[in-house]
Amino acid sequence: MPAFWSEPDWDEHERVEVVHDRASGLTAIIALHSTHLGPAAGGTRFWHYDDPAKAMRDALRLSRGMSYKNAMAGLPIGGGKAVVLLDKDGTKTEAMLHAFGDAVEALGGRYVTAEDVGASEADMVAIHTRTQHVCGLPAEDGEAGGDPGPFTAMGIYLGIKAAVAHKLGKSTMQDVHVAVQGCGSVGGGVARLLANDGAKLTLSDIDQNRAAELASELGGDSLAAADVMSVACDVFSPNALGAILDDESIARLDCAIVAGGANNQLARPHHGQQLHDRGILYAPDYVINAGGIINVSYEYLCRREGKPCDLDAVNERIGQIPGRLREIWNESHASGRPSNEVADAMAQRLIGR
Repeated sequence: MPAFWSEPDWDEHERVEVVHDRASGLTAIIALHSTHLGPAAGGTRFWHYDDPAKAMRDALRLSRGMSYKNAMAGLPIGGGKAVVLLDKDGTKTEAMLHAFGDAVEALGGRYVTAEDVGASEADMVAIHTRTQHVCGLPAEDGEAGGDPGPFTAMGIYLGIKAAVAHKLGKSTMQDVHVAVQGCGSVGGGVARLLANDGAKLTLSDIDQNRAAELASELGGDSLAAADVMSVACDVFSPNALGAILDDESIARLDCAIVAGGANNQLARPHHGQQLHDRGILYAPDYVINAGGIINVSYEYLCRREGKPCDLDAVNERIGQIPGRLREIWNESHASGRPSNEVADAMAQRLIGR
């Protein structure tokens, strides 16, 4: 594994740890990008990487994205991320979860973990047996916490509506064509919310049966995952894994708007300029997809302070996502800079950089 400070995504991270526990077989990377606003918060991704360098790259990029996301959401927390390197069979044991919890606890509250790709509420409960620095634990009805997916989906849905109004001048989603990449907890939730508004949907997922079943339920169409980025549509909504917007894929886009929940959608920062040059309105991913972290961070902060946390404050904060996007787009239009650069500059100021 190369030295992480030689990685192009190294961004003066405050702390990066490689954790290995022989007894359980755990190998993990915990990256703390910034604690300027509070403890570094961000989920743990459980994934098989064919090259450990890719795991380090993910940890660095995702932790920086969490710093920006949490700052732009107005949360009193910093940004961090962890990745647990699974074998090719995706083996994940209780012993590994406990060992990871011990590693989080050893950081003394500087890092707060949560769900991410490959993780579940049950995993968070297992980790919580070894550390208090966990959010996204099961929640009672009407309280913050639990599965962040529906809250992430709601923020993306509100952001898509704001993008359609800003770019297309439409006040409703009726007959607006949205191509959704990824039909899991987040993408599926976005699709259902859009369907309720009368949007025309084209759905895709690496699991083609899942996409077809959801399309049948919602009255939309489905197609192979490899084809969704070239569909002629109003909005392309990426809600799967990141780094999908590169030279080749941007050239294939046939849409007016890119707005979805996948983290780190731009393969490299200059791809935001390419979208801008093509006249495609881009919703910076860490702004539009902040609903989940808003929910679970409120749960953690309230639990830490020993007070109940209902959903009113969570929903109010998620409702501010469209306004932040409009601020970014307006400045982008006025300055001629792509929206990702505008958002990054705003976030960097907020974290004191």
